[in-house]
Amino acid sequence: QVQLVESGGGLVQAGGSLRLSCAASGGTFISYAMGWFRQAPGSERESVAAIGRSGRNTRYAESVKGRFTISRDNAKNTVYLQMTSLKPEDTAVYYCAATYSDYSFDPARYAYWGQGTQVTVSS
Repeated sequence: QVQLVESGGGLVQAGGSLRLSCAASGGTFISYAMGWFRQAPGSERESVAAIGRSGRNTRYAESVKGRFTISRDNAKNTVYLQMTSLKPEDTAVYYCAATYSDYSFDPARYAYWGQGTQVTVSS
């Protein structure tokens, strides 16, 4: 059983930056591709970014491409989401998730989820 714990959320002004972290335990971290998802009130959960097991392969939602960077440190069992040039529409609860599959954008492929961390961007 894999446990995922996100941290790093908070309140930031538009144009600011935040770095989210997701610490994994209880499994073999390098066995999993990892993803970040977000869900705003009244909206469906959407994919943000995903990263393969080695960290070489990444993918991003069009809405965050060029502003967000996903990375992972397999020695620390941690995946990160560096967010820059934040916009009010980035406001959401951000979740990290782990999958045995490839670095997919399909939430159904992810078996393990964290509890989420709130990101609020003020205008």
